[in-house]
Order: sequence, then structure tokens, then C-alpha cells
Amino acid sequence: MRNPIWMLAAILGTLLACGGGKGSATPAGAPPAPSPGVSLSPPSANLWTSGTQTFTATVTGTANPAVTWSVVETGGGTVSAAGLYTAPAGAGSFHVKATSVADPTLSAQAAITVSVQPPAGACNGAALGVGAGLQGFTPFPADNAWNQDISAAPVDPNSAAIIAFIGAGTGLHPDFGAGLYNGSPIGIPYIVVSSAAQPKVAVAFGPNGYPTEGDPGPMPIPATAPVEGGSSSNGDRHVLVMDRDTCLLYELYRAFPQANGTWQADGTAVWDLKSNTLRPYGWTSADAAGLPIFPGLARYDEVAAGAITHALRFTVPTSRKAYVLPATHWASSNTNPNAPPMGLRVRLKAGVDISGYPTQARLVLAALKRYGMILADNGSAWYISGAPDDRWDNDQLSRLSGIKGSDLEVVQMGTVYTSDPTGPAPTLNGFGAAPTSIKAGSTVQLTWTSANATRWFISPEVGWATGGSATVKPATTTTYTLTAQGPYGSVSRTVQVVVTP
Repeated sequence: MRNPIWMLAAILGTLLACGGGKGSATPAGAPPAPSPGVSLSPPSANLWTSGTQTFTATVTGTANPAVTWSVVETGGGTVSAAGLYTAPAGAGSFHVKATSVADPTLSAQAAITVSVQPPAGACNGAALGVGAGLQGFTPFPADNAWNQDISAAPVDPNSAAIIAFIGAGTGLHPDFGAGLYNGSPIGIPYIVVSSAAQPKVAVAFGPNGYPTEGDPGPMPIPATAPVEGGSSSNGDRHVLVMDRDTCLLYELYRAFPQANGTWQADGTAVWDLKSNTLRPYGWTSADAAGLPIFPGLARYDEVAAGAITHALRFTVPTSRKAYVLPATHWASSNTNPNAPPMGLRVRLKAGVDISGYPTQARLVLAALKRYGMILADNGSAWYISGAPDDRWDNDQLSRLSGIKGSDLEVVQMGTVYTSDPTGPAPTLNGFGAAPTSIKAGSTVQLTWTSANATRWFISPEVGWATGGSATVKPATTTTYTLTAQGPYGSVSRTVQVVVTP
């Protein structure tokens, strides 16, 4: 028979070893109790004047999740008991504060930047994000080729032969829509960014790229920018980025994100959305015709607003070794005069009845009557470009196939360039740095003068440049390259800034 005193001691020892004694810690393997505190989501926000943002608070270390809300700065707006913040009528930097009811020593703040609401249709009034609405902004000036009303323009004398060459019996095809096709989004995606928040990154040319016809970086392209066809695509892999702060458009062809946040692309092009300036004659872009892609996309936000107010982008199987403005480049060896040159514009004939088409298809067709569509690349016949969006109705868009090539006509072309025009090349009369040697952490002023140039780029650090000067802050000794472009080519010069510890 076992000694009962010994057995009692053993049981007590076991309990103590297992942490079962009075005042013991949490059982082995259990997560530690959360530290007392308050956190806010989102941790910061950017709003227009009088805009709103809902904040949520999470309280840890206490069973009572309640908080009281306040705005730190006097006149910095208001916040409701539920965390709904309303920005003031003036711009500024403010903070929303959440304080624990159970323990008023615990609190958290969210930083808020309030900016003046831009007027309707302003570039910086566009929404942010993938497929964001432009809030009434129209890329490029009203008299730009993409935005011209050509409904009453004369028909080109060779219209019938060109339409027959492309395919008079072939129907229109929407190369955009909702959902996936073969595992990829349908269309060419885009993203709107704010360069005040999105850093510029380097863009290197791929081994098969076109550096002599490309615009140098850096560019404000997010590492997560959407790629045409998806991340594993082996197609054109276009990346389109609109910077609403500077009103610049950045477009890449065959673009691949790199592990360090930079990008590699075969083609690069930057466009000033406030200007009609074209690329140099003979230069390609992210598109074969040397055109911008973004302004020719059918976007859902336009359809939701009731009208597409610009020309659309389209492709054909075989183009001509020629271009008409606003195109600046051909991508063919075919010299048949009936083959369409890049930049060719077609429109839907005025007499074609579109009243029976569903809303989304009808709005596309209405745009084709008023603005037409511009040939931008080689591909399938009558494929119309647009941005993917899950709000498209693919059944409605499929009705576009009821419109055949014979329902279209070629708008009278201007000069058909079968060779690149020539003229005065751009020159750089000076490119200097002041000072040329600095201590780490100091700034340098780069200045230049040029002639016959319409666009300027400085790499690294700056990218697109205007005004004849730019301020840089090199961390190490750096050679800066200035590239000046004009209608008839480009020229580059360099200057070195020495940085000492």
C-alpha cells in the first residue's frame, strides 16, 4: 500500500510543475495577452476640403472597446461619435484622436492632409487607383486630335478601298470587358497616382528594347501597377500610369517589375496631358504608331457618366509603311496604297441606326460617329481598345459585332508620310551644375539652355523636366544626363556632381 502523505506531495508537485498553482501565468503554448493600447485604421488619409473619411479604433488590453473621438487642432474639422471625420473648408494638416473610455491614458492619432478641392474636370481632381474615374477630366486639350469632333469631316477619296483591305464584312470587336478571358483581364489596365505620395523609380530598357526612341526615367510607377494581360503575360504587357499631380502620362511596353521596386521595359513614353506636343518624327512609343494609349481607351467611368468624348484606339491585321499625324511611326513593310497607315481615322457612318443597341454598346457607337477611332497598332481587324472593369456588361458589348467594316468610312487624311520629315535638330547650348562639388546632404541646381526642343528629361532623380532648371540632392557622386527632344530628334549632355563626406 502506497504512503498517502507521499502521494499527496507528488500530486502537489505535479500541479506546481504544470503551472497550476495560485497566480500562475497563462498555460504553456497560449499567446501572451495583448499590450494595452489603441490603434486606428486607416492610420492616415488625404482628403479634399469638406471631404469625409470613416476611421475605426481597436482597443487592446481591456474588455471595453469604446473610445471617444476628437480633432486635435482647433478648426481642423469635426468627427462624430462613430468616427466619421469631416474635413474643414480650408486646407491644412490635422489629426483625429481616439481615446480609450476604459483607460483615458491610452489613445492614438491619425494624420490627415486636407487639400483644396480642384474645380470640376481638373487633372488633379481625378480619383486614385486602378481603373479610377477621371472625374470629368479629359486627357489632352480640347483641340487635340483625340478630342476633335470629326462627324462632319470629308470622307477620304480612297475610303472604300481601305475599308475593303481591312475587312468590309468583319464586325467590330470590343477588346475589353468584365472578368477574365483565358485567365487574364480583358483590356488594357491603367492606374492613377499622386506623385506627392508615389516615389519615382528607375526604368531600365530590356535587351530587346528601343532606348534610342524611349524616354528616360525615373517615373512614378508603383511596384504593383497593373500589367496588361496579368503578371504572367507574355504579350505586350503595357503599363499605363497617370500622375494627377503633374498631369503627366507614363506608358511602358513589355514592362516587367523588378524585385527592388524598379521596372524594366522595351519601350517608354511620357506625355504631357496639357499639351499637344508629339514625339519626334519616326519614333515609336509604348504603341506601334508612336501614339499614347490611354486617351484612346473606352473607360467605364465615361459610360457611367453618359458619353465617351474622344476617339478610340483600334487595330488592323496589316498596316501600311506610312503614318499620318498624330501618329509618328509605322510598323510595316507593306507599301500597298490601300493598306491603312498608322494614325488613320475611321468613323461610323452617320446613317447607321444605333438606337436599338443596348446602352454600353450604343455609347461606344455614338463616340465612333462623333470622334471615330484611330489606328494605333497591328492586331486583329476592328478590335477596339478599352480598360478592363467588372462593371462592363460583356453581353451588351458583344453586340458591337453587328457593326461591320462596311458601316465605317475613312476620314480624309492629311499628309501621308512614307518617309520621316526632316528639320532642325534640337541643340543643347549648355548644361551645368552649381556647385559641382558638395557635401553629402546638400542640394545642387542644374541649369540648361536649348534650341528646337520641346521636351526635356534628366536622369537619374528628376525624370521629366521643364523651365530650364532643376534641383537635385545626390547622395553620392553622380553623373546627370539631360536629354532634349524636338520634332526632329534628340540630343544629350552630361554633368558630374562630386559628393564628399
